[in-house]
Amino acid sequence: MIFGLGVWQIVDAKETIALAHDILTTSCLSQAFSATFNKTNALSEWLGVGGVLERQSHKDNHMLSYRHGFHAGNHADVFKHLVLTLLVRSLLNKEKPFFYLDTHSGAGSYNLESAMARKNREYETGITRLWGLEDVPDDVKEYLNIVQTVNPDHELRWYPGSPRIVRHYLRPKDRMILCELHPNEADNLAAEFAGDRQVKVEHQDGYAGLKALLPPPERRGLVHIDPAFELQDERHRLLEALKEGYRRWPTGIFAIWYPLQDRYVADDFLRRLKRSGIPKILMTEFSILNSMDTLRLFGSGMVIINPPWQLDEQLQSLLSWLWQKLGVEGQGGYKVEWLVGE
Repeated sequence: MIFGLGVWQIVDAKETIALAHDILTTSCLSQAFSATFNKTNALSEWLGVGGVLERQSHKDNHMLSYRHGFHAGNHADVFKHLVLTLLVRSLLNKEKPFFYLDTHSGAGSYNLESAMARKNREYETGITRLWGLEDVPDDVKEYLNIVQTVNPDHELRWYPGSPRIVRHYLRPKDRMILCELHPNEADNLAAEFAGDRQVKVEHQDGYAGLKALLPPPERRGLVHIDPAFELQDERHRLLEALKEGYRRWPTGIFAIWYPLQDRYVADDFLRRLKRSGIPKILMTEFSILNSMDTLRLFGSGMVIINPPWQLDEQLQSLLSWLWQKLGVEGQGGYKVEWLVGE
């Protein structure tokens, strides 16, 4: 299924950009406003009316407001973590050790009964709808078993983040490094894996980690890039860091998550990625709503560089089933396509 393009009008470009600036600088940058923020900047460059929105200094990154606890277990998490489990399981097919790097790790696991999670109850769009199902595909069963490990009493109270999901698969010879810049999240992450010798937590910018930590001694492994997309130049920073990371470790698998809140912004990001010169890029997207409301997260996507063999076929089957379970009244859809071949 193909997503439709959002349609919108510009009455006065400068007035529109200035209004977006006023809104965004007088309130916290939520996920929803991040999409508007990125789109406004792209338009200002396109229309030649730049200068209204100033770039936030990367030195102030520690002041970012995003906390994943508000969104834990939602439809985007379920989609992302199902893809992640397929990637990690592919690394288990060989005896040689693998390395996992998470550039934006979050807290490790999330309490779904916390005030943060219950504010918008986003988990009800995702994991809640799958919890307790018995007739599920094997790939989904594998994922649900991991969620079960953090809920041993069979009551859905906790949701595992990407680090906890990947940790489930580590063999004694495998290892992982987790980067997190937000101080509170970094503390929670360190507590989550305290005493675990196979896991190292780094309180640092994940993009800097790509340069500092790659290539690893292991020749096999996975890099997961999952930023909050709060900064208006996030996609530019991501692409530059990704190109450097791939240059350093061209044999690794790279998995990049991105939000679908604005079709224009997402397509622009994919076009730039396609022109990056990096080969073997598979793209997949999943949404539960149509894309008319640009201030709402209607879906998300993942780009996989050096995907394992037959991943595209696995995703087609898996996402068809998932959309039937999570799609809202027939809305949304999914797609799997190659951006760049070998």
